[in-house]
Amino acid sequence: MSDLLGHKLDQSEVINKKLDEVVAEIQKYSSEVTGIREPQEEFQASNSQLVDDIAKYRGRPLFYPYIGTGIGNGPYVELEDGSIKMDLINGIGVHIQGHSNPSVIRATLQGAMSDVLNHGNLQANKEYLYFKKKLVEMAKGSNLKHAWLTTCGTMANENALKMARQKNTPAKKIISMKNAFAGRSTMMAEVTDNPNYKQGLPEYHEVLRVPFAEGFDPETSLKNKDKEQSLQVFQKHLEENKGDIAAFVFEPILGEGGYRIPYKGYFEPMLEICKKEGIAVWADEVQTFLRTGQPYAFQTLGFEKYVDIVTIAKTAQIGATLFTDEYAPKPGLVAGTFAGTTPAMHAGLEIFRIMEEENYFGENGRCIAIGERFKEGLLKLEEGSCKGRISQIVNQGLMLAYTPGDGSKETMMKFLKVLYKNGIITLGCGRGPFRARFLIPMVITDEQIDEAVSVMEKSLLEL
Repeated sequence: MSDLLGHKLDQSEVINKKLDEVVAEIQKYSSEVTGIREPQEEFQASNSQLVDDIAKYRGRPLFYPYIGTGIGNGPYVELEDGSIKMDLINGIGVHIQGHSNPSVIRATLQGAMSDVLNHGNLQANKEYLYFKKKLVEMAKGSNLKHAWLTTCGTMANENALKMARQKNTPAKKIISMKNAFAGRSTMMAEVTDNPNYKQGLPEYHEVLRVPFAEGFDPETSLKNKDKEQSLQVFQKHLEENKGDIAAFVFEPILGEGGYRIPYKGYFEPMLEICKKEGIAVWADEVQTFLRTGQPYAFQTLGFEKYVDIVTIAKTAQIGATLFTDEYAPKPGLVAGTFAGTTPAMHAGLEIFRIMEEENYFGENGRCIAIGERFKEGLLKLEEGSCKGRISQIVNQGLMLAYTPGDGSKETMMKFLKVLYKNGIITLGCGRGPFRARFLIPMVITDEQIDEAVSVMEKSLLEL
């Protein structure tokens, strides 16, 4: 055993035994959360008061009257109204490990014993190193050598943009995709292609748009020949802005914009031009990280050799910007007080370990199997009981989406509320058609998938 006191603390038999006891006690309650349950009458008044108070203090109502009690079990979560729901949006993608995951809770508690809650970019403990190292190690096949940690996906994207612009100065413009989503800061709202998210904000006209793959699945998009259409627009932007484009930023799979999945090879012609012209290739994997069958979607889609900068967050529990030697920032460009909390780093590292050691990655891994079982069940609905009520079903690993009814915003919003009433939490995406999107937890069982499909069938028939 090391003579350093912090190391002795980590290895303390007394503390480790206590941690095991705490996790076991949590599991005792968690194990009672076993399936979807309707709200309970005796909790309605107190829950309504909580919902009203949140609306009062945050300035607008919640989208759903969702307030968790702090306990769940895998895909299930208990709410203050006494209901138990199946969480298939995971805090918009954060809780990939589900609710009350015992090994993740234990890792989080281990992190909470540290002398500091937050790591900084000036002062950091060893977890700061372990997290960066693991992110780089998982980026096999790429030239990514470094990682800068931060608190969320928006800040990871802000750091990425600064790195690209510094390297390629005086170029300042960005090529991005139509219907993209990049974050909530002023600059990331500019990169985001949704006018509803930037009402009243100024336009800086520094972002140029390229149409994303038109189909909702690789086969459809290939038939539409949208690679040529995207490439033509991309080349036109280059000709009209020669020497003034610093980066090409894109989500490998369009998320909030509609869950469009490109075929392999779709991005390559544009990426080849970027390499020739010295434009940064920046893959925004804030949503796709850990979800597509490989650690990174750039590996799933096969363009790993091209990436210069990659941003991740959500499933990692903190944000990070990965980059090559060529795009390493000069001192002073990126910093920040917070690099992430010690408990979050411990939790993220435990999630990585689980997924690597328990066969989640690869063509035959659990990640792909989960998505395929969901899709198979939904296709049966499309061909049978819900014919005409569901269409455009696509998935890539733990990312799944389909169009309910006529694809209008009104139908989609109604469907989300019906799903919630019937016990499934999710969100919409797209802007015509409007779609239901699902971010599936990695711990869901086949039986729970079948249960979810059954609830979706019931909800579609209610439309």
